[in-house]
Amino acid sequence: MLNHIVVGSNDIERSKRFYDAVLAVLGAGEPMAHTAEAGHRRLFYRHAGSTFCVSEPINGEPATHANGGTIGFKCSSPEQVKAFHDAGVAAGGTSIEDPPGQRNGSLGPMHLAYVRDPDGNKICAVFRG
Repeated sequence: MLNHIVVGSNDIERSKRFYDAVLAVLGAGEPMAHTAEAGHRRLFYRHAGSTFCVSEPINGEPATHANGGTIGFKCSSPEQVKAFHDAGVAAGGTSIEDPPGQRNGSLGPMHLAYVRDPDGNKICAVFRG
């Protein structure tokens, strides 16, 4: 359904350190860096047919996170969920909500972990077994 997701960053180098760490857990490699003609910088992480982009805002305004928004990354095991979370915290993110672990929700049991990146974007690691 999705082709790509873009989040804003006020410090692209800090975001690169964070996303290099968490996305490496999922198998994503080094991002493609791009500087647009207007001067804003972007990082494109490509993996398994999807693209995740971190960008300085095109309009030159400060980046802000989406209140109520979450980006979920699919994991292959409960251990990968925990590793994603731990890599995010070690790379400058903030653990939020409940500790990583199993939840029983309306979609059935799943393993989840939530982290805010250094710019406040809420990301989630998800495993449904």
